[in-house]
Amino acid sequence: MRAALQETPSANRIHIGFFGKRNSGKSSLLNAFAGQAVSIVSDQAGTTTDPVNKPMEIPGLGPCVLTDTAGFDDVGMLGGQRVEKTKQAAEKADIVLLLCGAGELQTEKAWYEEWKKRNVPVIPVVSRSDMPGAEKTASYVEDFLGEAPVLVSALTGDGLVQLRERLLRALPETYDPVSITGSLAERGDTVLLVMPQDKQAPGGRLILPQVQTIRELLDKHCIVVSVTPEGLADALAGLREAPKLIITDSQVFGTVCGQKPEKSMLTSFSVLFAAYKGDIEYYIQGASQIGTLTETSRVLIAECCTHAPLDEDIGRVRLPAMLRKRCGAGLAVDIVSGMDFPEDLTGYDLIIQCGACMFNRRYVMSRINRARMQGVPMTNYGIAIAWITGILDQVAVER
Repeated sequence: MRAALQETPSANRIHIGFFGKRNSGKSSLLNAFAGQAVSIVSDQAGTTTDPVNKPMEIPGLGPCVLTDTAGFDDVGMLGGQRVEKTKQAAEKADIVLLLCGAGELQTEKAWYEEWKKRNVPVIPVVSRSDMPGAEKTASYVEDFLGEAPVLVSALTGDGLVQLRERLLRALPETYDPVSITGSLAERGDTVLLVMPQDKQAPGGRLILPQVQTIRELLDKHCIVVSVTPEGLADALAGLREAPKLIITDSQVFGTVCGQKPEKSMLTSFSVLFAAYKGDIEYYIQGASQIGTLTETSRVLIAECCTHAPLDEDIGRVRLPAMLRKRCGAGLAVDIVSGMDFPEDLTGYDLIIQCGACMFNRRYVMSRINRARMQGVPMTNYGIAIAWITGILDQVAVER
């Protein structure tokens, strides 16, 4: 239990994906790279089905998640479902290791070009460098893709050092750590956190956005005061001066806004994560679409968590109720969770994304870009609630 509590959350790790056709050596390479048996290795095509994730620390790269995937040439009904899982993993990848062989590379090139279009670093790899003809295969891959591959042998370990070096060179282009609170809180500032402890928070624990925010504020050497909404008035009265920043749960935005000192800035965990994980400007623009919704409109609410819904669940209960109260009881609201997110979004008038603490920024941005390309407005829980309650202009936003 202690080790689990000390681990870096998966969403904050660099996601390195191993992609290629069936039997291209993905699982063997991942095991060699990790130095342990993470994925099952077999000569039988299609051994890897669902993506396999391995969190680990890599010197120079820091906390990472290594992801093994099913071959993107899988076939049949189940094969098609596996390829869909591989596509979802591809949207999460911060760096891609693309394993290539001596055969035709049309499929590899199509995936390579799609990643490049999204500015995802791709490192071509020719595995099994200990086998005859590996150098010739590498030359063929370089001619076809226009980029020299790394020659690696999972069996002997040759090339693993060179592969790590290529990963280190790719890092600055893909991973630029973003601060949760940014310039809103600095060393010595007093920050007041208002945190309702609802049924969704497991007993004895805080939810992930609260934990990550508290940790960052402590690292910044801020003075952190934490209360529930019921203790807000007493906390403000007990402080010698008004806190510079108040961070609240979006569900009690209205209550906290009515009590906050004039000098204090106000924001929410969800609003902070809107900038930390996504595109805050696009979310703010999308929130204005709420004013145009009617009973005939359709809204998609996208949760990242896959928890069992509870009575006061914000995404499934409270937010739909707020929208229907404003727009009419007939407003259609679809809800998806986890990795389920429609390819075709054109049937929706608005998408409302949760804070996305469980996803990495790369994947959240892939959702935003899909919505933007299809002309569908998108916002997030905190921004939407602030707009509905009429206080969005009073909310501090880290841009």
